[in-house]
Amino acid sequence: MKIKNPVLPGFHSDPSIIRVKDTYYIANSTFEWFPGVRLHQSQDLVHWQLLPAPLSTTTLLDMKGNPSSGGIWAPDLSYADGKFWLVYTDVKVTEGAFKDMTNYLTTATDIRGPWTDPIKLNGVGFDASLFHDKDGRKYLLQQTWDHREYKQPFNGITLTEFDPKQMALIPQSARTIYSGTDVKLVEGPHLYRKDGYYYLFAAQGGTVFAHQEVVARAKTLAANAFVSEPDGPFITNFDTPDFYLQKQGHGALVDTPGGEWYYASLCSRPWHRQNESVHDPRGWSTLGRETAIQKVYWDEQGWPRIVGGHGGQIEVAAPKDAKETKSAPDHSRYDDFTTPTLDNNWNTLRVPFTPHMGNINAEQLKLIGHASLASTFDVSLIAQRWQAFNFDAQTKVHFNPFSYQQMAGLTNFYNDKHWSWIFITFDEKRGPVIEIAENNNGHYTSYLQDQAIQIPESATGVWFKTKVRTQTYSYAYSFDGQTWHDIDVQLDAAVLSDDYVLQTYGGFFTGAFIGLAAVDYAGYDQTATFDYFDYKELD
Repeated sequence: MKIKNPVLPGFHSDPSIIRVKDTYYIANSTFEWFPGVRLHQSQDLVHWQLLPAPLSTTTLLDMKGNPSSGGIWAPDLSYADGKFWLVYTDVKVTEGAFKDMTNYLTTATDIRGPWTDPIKLNGVGFDASLFHDKDGRKYLLQQTWDHREYKQPFNGITLTEFDPKQMALIPQSARTIYSGTDVKLVEGPHLYRKDGYYYLFAAQGGTVFAHQEVVARAKTLAANAFVSEPDGPFITNFDTPDFYLQKQGHGALVDTPGGEWYYASLCSRPWHRQNESVHDPRGWSTLGRETAIQKVYWDEQGWPRIVGGHGGQIEVAAPKDAKETKSAPDHSRYDDFTTPTLDNNWNTLRVPFTPHMGNINAEQLKLIGHASLASTFDVSLIAQRWQAFNFDAQTKVHFNPFSYQQMAGLTNFYNDKHWSWIFITFDEKRGPVIEIAENNNGHYTSYLQDQAIQIPESATGVWFKTKVRTQTYSYAYSFDGQTWHDIDVQLDAAVLSDDYVLQTYGGFFTGAFIGLAAVDYAGYDQTATFDYFDYKELD
C-alpha cells in the first residue's frame, strides 16, 4: 500500500497524531466550526475513518461571538494511564496585539467519549501539548504570546509541569526551553523521548508558504537546553515552490508497532491562474490546510529526517505491518436527513445545532432564519468541507419569504466576510425570486438584481446546484429537479482561499465549505426546509 498525500483532504490543519496499540488517531483544528476537534482513525495510515468530534457540548466548548478563525487552535491528543488526553485552545482574539485564549484539558477512556468536563489550564499561549514522561511526570508545552509591541510576539516555547493528582499546572515550574531559530514565529510544540534525548518538534515561519518544522534536542528539560537540528529544517516547502504539496510544517511524530516512524503535517495544494507565476504568488489554497504524512528515518547522529528530502513526497510507503482500513473511495456524500441528528460531516458556526437553529423531522432539514451570513452570532448554517477541487453539490429547498430580509439556499462559505450563495428571497413587485450574491472581503454584490428569477406559483420547491471547478464556480437552479438552468455568473474560487483572506485579515486558517443556510434578519424566524444534500466529487 502507498500513502497518497494529502491523506485528509480539505480543511484538516495542525494534525496531532498518536498510536494506541495497532490503531492511529489524528486530531485536527476546527477553529470557529462546531463541534470542536476533528478526529480520524486508521490502522494503515492510508485510509482514514471519521470519528465523532469530542467537543460536542457547550460545556466543553462555548464559542458564541468568537471571531472567524478563532476558537480551536492546534489540539493535542495523547494517550497515557489508560485514557486519552486532549488539550485544546479556545482563542477569543485573532487580530491586533493580543491573543486572548484559554487552554483546556479533557480526558476519555474511549476515543468516542464521553469526555470529561474541561479543566482550565492557563492562557500563556496557544498550541499547547501534553508530554507524559517515562518517570510519570507530565508537562505542558506551548507557544508563548507576548503582546508588547517592541518584542517578538512568539516568545519561545514554555514548559510547565502538570500535577496529575491535582489535575493542575504548577505555575512556578514554568520555563522557556526553546526560542527557535532566526526564522521566528516558533509555535506548535510536541515533545518526544528517544535514545536518551528529549526531541522537541516545533513549527516556524508562520502558516504560509514560508512555513517549516524544526527539531531540537536536549538531555534535560532545563531552561534553554535545546539545540537545533543541523542542516535543518526538518520539513518545509519554502525552497520547493514547484512541488505539488506546499506549506508543510506544523505536525506530530508517530512510530509503528514494527519500529518505523512517520510524521503527520499540515500542507496545502495551491492552484494557479494561467497568467500567474507558480512562484510568486504561489497560488490559492481553496481547500485550506490539509494533512499529509511523510516517512521519517534517523540519521547516524540521531536526528530525524524526512525520507526523500525535507520537501516531502506525494506517495509514501505505508507501514510494513499496516492492517488495511476500510474507507470510501472518495468523499462523495448523500444525506436525505432520515436520522434525527446531523451526521459527523456536518458543522455549524460557533454553536451546536439546537432547536433554536432548526431540526430534522419527517426526513427533512428545517432551518430557522436568524442573522445574516455576515454575522458571528446566531447564524443558521450547516456546512461541510470542500474536499476536492472539482465537485457538484445540490439540494432542494422550500421557502416562502415575505420580505427581502429573508433568504434561504445553498452557500459556498469561507468566513463571515468571504462567501456567496444562491437563494430564494422576496421581491416587492414579483414575490419570491432566485438571487445570487457574494460577500468579497465584506463588500456585498447582488448579481441578478432586477433580473432575479421569478419562482412560478406552481413550483413545489426549488432545486439549487453549485458546480465548483478549481479556479471558478457557478450556480444553477431547477423547478422540477430534472431540467437545470445554469446562471451565467462565474465566481472566483480564490476568494474562498486562505491566501486571499490573508491579504486583509489575520485569521486565514480554515478553508472553503459548502452549506445550507437560512436568514431572517427581520427577526420573524421564517423557516426553510431542505429535502436532501448531495455532494459528488469529480476529481
